[in-house]
Amino acid sequence: MNDLCADIGFKSINHVGEELCGDHVDIVEENENSTVIVLADGLGSGVKASILSTLTSKIISTMMSAGLPIEDCVSTIAATLPVCSVRGVAYSTFTIIHLLNNTTAEIIQYDNPKVIFIRNFEVYDYPKTELNIGGKKIYKSTVELQEDDVFIAMSDGCPHAGLGGRYNFGWRIEEIQDFMQVLVLGGYTAKNLSTMLVDECEKLYGYKPGDDTTACVVKIRKREPMNILFGPPYNRDDADRMMSLFFSKEGKHIICGGTTSSIAAKYLGKTVQASLKFERSDVPPIAHIDGVDLVTEGVITMNKVIEYARDYLGENQFYEEWNFKKDGASLISRLLFEEATDINFYVGRAVNPAHQNPDLPINFNIKMNLVQELSECLKKMGKRIKVSYF
Repeated sequence: MNDLCADIGFKSINHVGEELCGDHVDIVEENENSTVIVLADGLGSGVKASILSTLTSKIISTMMSAGLPIEDCVSTIAATLPVCSVRGVAYSTFTIIHLLNNTTAEIIQYDNPKVIFIRNFEVYDYPKTELNIGGKKIYKSTVELQEDDVFIAMSDGCPHAGLGGRYNFGWRIEEIQDFMQVLVLGGYTAKNLSTMLVDECEKLYGYKPGDDTTACVVKIRKREPMNILFGPPYNRDDADRMMSLFFSKEGKHIICGGTTSSIAAKYLGKTVQASLKFERSDVPPIAHIDGVDLVTEGVITMNKVIEYARDYLGENQFYEEWNFKKDGASLISRLLFEEATDINFYVGRAVNPAHQNPDLPINFNIKMNLVQELSECLKKMGKRIKVSYF
């Protein structure tokens, strides 16, 4: 077993005037290291296209994750979904990326734009085998995975961007490859790469997309542990045990909270060096302790991180904000969203007297809820989470 894992992110925008997207992405984990990713593009746009693409992606991902061959998946779709009565053509096109034990990727493509594969920061032309299944021409590829491999799947809304406007024949695949190759060099997450690609398509459409547009990015990377300490222990006698476990763990160490940082500094025999530099008005400044990667305030900072996490899982509108700012919430977000793959939370149950003022909107339950919600958000990002309470 290797130490590789997959960072997966996608973003969609709807055809102008439509409330539902005609594209659908489905991600199913077979086990801890094997995943099926399906991007389906339903015929047309709106409700009908949304139903077709959702059914297609659900059927394929469910059957493939159960170990059934692609031939069975395609024949099931052909028997289940209707053919357009007007055009007499395919109900839905699809792209499948099947990750097996994080060592091999099977890529199966039917009528969607070809998957862009970037290896060693260069566009790589992978081999394709043509299959005929039920009269449909399907391409299958197998790629042995390496660290920093990037796969970019998309619906035809991407190459259609700018059609008849900025470009006579749309945004050519070769131009999309060049655009993404530069972004991959920047080390962005899969979610941010897909967001940047779809945002650029929306710009080329003049912010009035003429087609549903979706990009799904799979980025292969090494596992990266991260440790976060939040709050002092309920029993003061447990402080040394909590600190010993926290600092013995491999990976970077983040400490949140004033009292917590004082306990950690005492354990390390160091001092807390507070900063008076406010990077922004709504997030308290960070501090520094020798031997600790990041020290921040607690509840207010964590609340902002959760705001970013919710957005990251949705429209991802704030990615430019937390990607470049230097306040505590932005720094934590970069570490947890971009760097970390395995995150260990060490959460103290002590009640902070400063939070018991009835005029303050902070109490013990809110603090515990913050940890729970952030953990859930990070799990949805594909992170492995372990929470230990003291």
